[in-house]
Amino acid sequence: MSTQTPSDLPGGEAGTITGPTHPAPEAEAKGLSQGQIVRRKFFDNTAAIISLIVFAIIFVLAFTSVGFAGIPGWWKYNHTEFVALLNGGAPTVTGPFSWGEHPFGQDSIGRDYFAMTMRGAQNSIIIMFLIGALACLVGVVVGACSGYFRGWTEAVLMRFTDIIIIIPLVLIAATLGESVNRFVGSGAQVWLLGIFLGLIAWTGLARLVRGEFLTLREREFVDAAKIAGASNTRIIFKHILPNAVGVIIVNTTLLMSAGILLETALSYIGFGVKAPDVSLGLIISQNQEAFQTRPWLFWFPGLFIVLICLCINFIGDGLRDAFDPRQKKFNANRAKDAEKPAAA
Repeated sequence: MSTQTPSDLPGGEAGTITGPTHPAPEAEAKGLSQGQIVRRKFFDNTAAIISLIVFAIIFVLAFTSVGFAGIPGWWKYNHTEFVALLNGGAPTVTGPFSWGEHPFGQDSIGRDYFAMTMRGAQNSIIIMFLIGALACLVGVVVGACSGYFRGWTEAVLMRFTDIIIIIPLVLIAATLGESVNRFVGSGAQVWLLGIFLGLIAWTGLARLVRGEFLTLREREFVDAAKIAGASNTRIIFKHILPNAVGVIIVNTTLLMSAGILLETALSYIGFGVKAPDVSLGLIISQNQEAFQTRPWLFWFPGLFIVLICLCINFIGDGLRDAFDPRQKKFNANRAKDAEKPAAA
């Protein structure tokens, strides 16, 4: 709002001239529920929205093209079908709407590389979500209980966490992966591998949540809730946990992107998903000798690994900004409009 002093007006009379105004962020959010505020702030994040759209496209493409859970897909080949090599196995895609017979090419034994890549992306996404969900659940429970109750609860939980931390994650994952592959079939190994990895990847999140709870439990609103007679469960989940959701979301998305890289590494060295099933890391491992002669065998699985990890990280960053009330987006146009009356 712009104003003028009495000396600026004709005749020296006092008055106020009001110019165009822009509502403050607090005024814009007035009358909105918490869910509406979070949704509005998330959709204002361009990078997060683009990443969400790209990931949704990858997800739909991976789960509909080659089918899932016995439901057939729309693509004419599957990841185990052998056909004659066409054009030496080179990709046949020539444009966005001209895919050809084998758009991603074929491997050395004639399997369609698009079907293999989609099946690998499907398995990698399943493992990624399992790791994120289980690690988040275990890490939040362990960190919240140790940070809020302190005493012997904190000592026992944190010492157990320290024991898990000092054991190399890759070593545990490789051992578990080999055990899974030995005793179960290819259909269940993806799910069990994701569950086992999720049950050992929660330690870092637990320590971060514990630190947040140690800080938040001393705040005035927690004391007010205790005086009002709120139970410990209500204080933890209703009052403290919503204020730590930013840290939890960011670190869960980091765990998910790290989980897909861990699964890729395990499959590459032979301790992850095994044939006849495939994952993105296993596809690269099976064709590593053809890197110089047929590099497209690395382009497509590597591209999907990078895209999935980047999308998850950007989505998590957008969710963190949306849930954290302390995060405010800087609006350059609003700042310029506010400076103009002051300069005048």
